[in-house]
Amino acid sequence: MGEKRILVALVEDRPGVLSRVASLFRRRGFNIESIAVGHTEQPGLSRMTIVVGGEEAEVEQVRKQLEKLVDVVKVFDVSGASTVARELALIKVKATPETRSEIIQIVDIFRANIVDVAPDSLIVEATGDEGKLGSLTNLLRGFTIKELARTGCIAMSRGLQEKKKSPPDIADNPPQG
Repeated sequence: MGEKRILVALVEDRPGVLSRVASLFRRRGFNIESIAVGHTEQPGLSRMTIVVGGEEAEVEQVRKQLEKLVDVVKVFDVSGASTVARELALIKVKATPETRSEIIQIVDIFRANIVDVAPDSLIVEATGDEGKLGSLTNLLRGFTIKELARTGCIAMSRGLQEKKKSPPDIADNPPQG
């Protein structure tokens, strides 16, 4: 299947764009491991971060096809060592008076936060890479996870990169319309 690849697409903020992007991946037989979409610093543009598994050449072909979609402004493959990638997880853990302090210690080790306390549970908020969140989740399973929600990956190239890999200022390439 190949390694995980991270694509970032700058798209016009319009209804149906997410559906068209997902359909392109479906037609090409790619399973999207995660997709996260949110507004950018430029009004009218959204940023999609898409994680897929595949060989570099196959993913590059899909990247080029994505750029041909009408609402897509630019697509970048930001896979690699010079990328900051993070996920957010909310984890509701069963907590008794006896286990509460142990859960809090684990949460502190992972530099996570407790964002809700109830008589029978705690909600933990954690950010980090996939490995960190997986390790935290595995440790908390011993206390019984009642509910789990993860955002999927968001990513950004570090500093100044070569033009092929990193997005230019959006102001240099404003959306048409």
